Amino acid sequence: MSEWTRHDLLDLKELSKEEIEMVLQTAKSFKEVSARDVKKVPALRGKTVAMLFFEPSTRTRVSFELAAKRLSADTISIAISNSSLNKGETIIDTAKNIEAMNVDLLVVRHSCAGVPHILAENVGSSIINAGDGCRSHPTQALLDLFTIKEKLGKIEGLNVAIIGDILHSRVARSNIWGLKKLGANVTVCGPSTLMPVGIERMGVNVSYNVNDVIKTADVLMLLRLQMERQKDKFLPSIREYAKSFGINSSKLKDAKKDLVIMHPGPTNRGVELSAEIADGKYSVILDQVTNGLAIRMAVLYLLLGTKEQAPVSG
Repeated sequence: MSEWTRHDLLDLKELSKEEIEMVLQTAKSFKEVSARDVKKVPALRGKTVAMLFFEPSTRTRVSFELAAKRLSADTISIAISNSSLNKGETIIDTAKNIEAMNVDLLVVRHSCAGVPHILAENVGSSIINAGDGCRSHPTQALLDLFTIKEKLGKIEGLNVAIIGDILHSRVARSNIWGLKKLGANVTVCGPSTLMPVGIERMGVNVSYNVNDVIKTADVLMLLRLQMERQKDKFLPSIREYAKSFGINSSKLKDAKKDLVIMHPGPTNRGVELSAEIADGKYSVILDQVTNGLAIRMAVLYLLLGTKEQAPVSG
């Protein structure tokens, strides 16, 4: 594949292996830019990027804002609580009004699955899905793929275990699509009450025993236990979950020496991971945050940049 042709980034399910690899390769160039003394490049000078976040976010929102600014784009951050949505305006009308101000791209996060897709069908600006319900979070998966390849040198043939609340996780779903397209063997592991019915149809193995998956895993990807959903009684207790599925040093005694442990954040220390593991030699959690900036710079550049604007131009 010689050039990027997509107008939006909505889901990894729709991307080809070649398109995913193009994002990763472009991100590699932008990571080198971020290591310079002067970290700003003019690749998106004159472009405007709007942040439309209907859910709380720290890492993703800050990462997108910083990525746009390092590419010299102008940024707008919409305060949803103070917007016309509270006066009855529809999301589509809000997006169209923002677009009417000559905004080139909207970064959208929403608690309802499908909202970024609906906006992509109704506005001319490019749309990046920054997370929609339990469905998809493509840039998180891309930064995870980038981090795995950076740490282990490849993705094809690796054994990747995704552990935790698979049922409610958009991160799990996007990672499964990306990992499978790049040739990884994927196992999902968690309580039966937090395992989607029919998840095997995505081409993954299913396990309910974390000790079994650790023995063969090259990568452990821990998911945040969504405390806000526990009122629905998916688990007997948080303590019981941590005992069965939380990762601590005793559970890693038979792990591979070059094991990589990941977490999309925010981390519930003492639940998904003990503090010693979260800060230990296997953890690449902070590398994921660093690589998230490079990935989001790459995605913004591929969607809005021109052929004349090289990623690493000064």
